[in-house]
Amino acid sequence: MSAPPPVPAETTKSLGNGDTARASLEALRSEIAKAVVGQDSAVTGLVVALLCRGHVLLEGVPGVAKTLLVRALAASLELDTKRVQFTPDLMPSDVTGSLVYDARTAEFSFQPGPVFTHLLLADEINRTPPKTQSSLLEAMEERQVTVDGTPRQLPDPFLVAATQNPVEYEGTYPLPEAQLDRFLIKLTVPLPSREEEINVLTRHSEGFDPRDLQSAGIRPVAGPADLEAARNAVARTKVSPEIAGYVVDICRATRESPSLSLGVSPRGATALLSTARAWAWLTGRDYVIPDDVKALALPTLRHRIHLRPEAEMEGVTPDSVITAVLAHVPVPR
Repeated sequence: MSAPPPVPAETTKSLGNGDTARASLEALRSEIAKAVVGQDSAVTGLVVALLCRGHVLLEGVPGVAKTLLVRALAASLELDTKRVQFTPDLMPSDVTGSLVYDARTAEFSFQPGPVFTHLLLADEINRTPPKTQSSLLEAMEERQVTVDGTPRQLPDPFLVAATQNPVEYEGTYPLPEAQLDRFLIKLTVPLPSREEEINVLTRHSEGFDPRDLQSAGIRPVAGPADLEAARNAVARTKVSPEIAGYVVDICRATRESPSLSLGVSPRGATALLSTARAWAWLTGRDYVIPDDVKALALPTLRHRIHLRPEAEMEGVTPDSVITAVLAHVPVPR
């Protein structure tokens, strides 16, 4: 998945104020680039997740700007953001909030946890026990937190960007397949190229401070109103029966792959259709084509399949399986 190109006005069909929203979201890339070098695909993936009201699993080694990316996105969208470092001793209430006794009033009052924000960075989510993982995943699914029988709505928009370290598994609690399926997309955040890394060092030598985004010149270029208009426009993006059938055929083909013990579920098929619609709209169309499905297949499906042990030993990867499926399934014309 690469960043969508700017859309010429003459080729863009009118979607009301969705056109203005698209232009605002297009400006995000250049604004975030003031702080984050490269990672255009990750930026676009996060925007797609926001448009689909989904959540993102970010996988990358430490030091590739995952935290900075989320903070820069929040600053460019004028949204609140919080970060939680997941550790083995983190309790569910540390994430969702809890009732605290007030001696002055002799009553319990609710103290919101860090989950009450627009963009939550759940750093190294696999380092905390399943009970705490589940508390966050419940909030992601229900968009609310229930404490002492009282439901409390989370802000809208609400996105969780959970990170995982792909090279260190000692002392971790890997997310089971059923929980991974709750994430809309999984993005891999790669190491920068040599030129990009030189650019990073040059910025730091010139005084760039990743903790001070305002001094980096990042300003809000879009807001919640633009995001809502964009979501409404995405909801009007047309899907033909042939495209729906193509998505289903791709997902069913994964269930028949000899390399997999678990294929894509119907929820995964729904997710792929949603992300393809968002991608189609971002690229300036009000209808989905097969290329939109192909563009989002890897990030949307790679975490929803499970390799057989013998396939892993042979060097097969989730991405290679999905790529093979895309090459095999007939494309509608």
